[in-house]
Amino acid sequence: MLNLQNTKLLISAGKPEQFPSGIPQIAFSGRSNVGKSSLLNTLLNRKALARVSSAPGKTVTVNFYLIDNSLIFADLPGYGYAKRSYDKKEDFSSLVDAYLTGCSDIALILQLVDLKVGLTEYDRMMLDWMNKSGVPFCVVGTKADKLNKTELNKAVSALCSDKDVGAAPVIPFSSLNGTGKDDVWRQITNNV
Repeated sequence: MLNLQNTKLLISAGKPEQFPSGIPQIAFSGRSNVGKSSLLNTLLNRKALARVSSAPGKTVTVNFYLIDNSLIFADLPGYGYAKRSYDKKEDFSSLVDAYLTGCSDIALILQLVDLKVGLTEYDRMMLDWMNKSGVPFCVVGTKADKLNKTELNKAVSALCSDKDVGAAPVIPFSSLNGTGKDDVWRQITNNV
């Protein structure tokens, strides 16, 4: 059992040579403002370990959180944010690519999708990469509390039946009320 109180920001890596290795890693992937920091904070029972930004596209590093010296959460920069300059997008893209293709410690990728928005073009590109790479992944449908029961069921059903999602688990999640938290942890522990 992990001691979640023994969690710290290990490094905010802006270069691939700064990436830690040797410990299983859970990568958090998704578009800007999808709720990666909120999911991370909820899983770790923290309010603000991972900073939640009101302005999307601010995170341009891979933030590594060390949990009980035995697991790392890797918070990848959000993709698809239009106001970032072309040079910054290129830097971001190469950093994420270097992490995904160069890290042999990735045990699971949590691919976050806003349930109100559904799959974006960038989400599909990421799902395509994960399907081809063979890295285990799970789709976490965020902001579940923003939909009524009918809308939620429809959004989750659409993800579950999407060819790009395939057989990957789909978990509706809300940082507001904790819906899905235990299911996400179950996916993490099953893959570490």
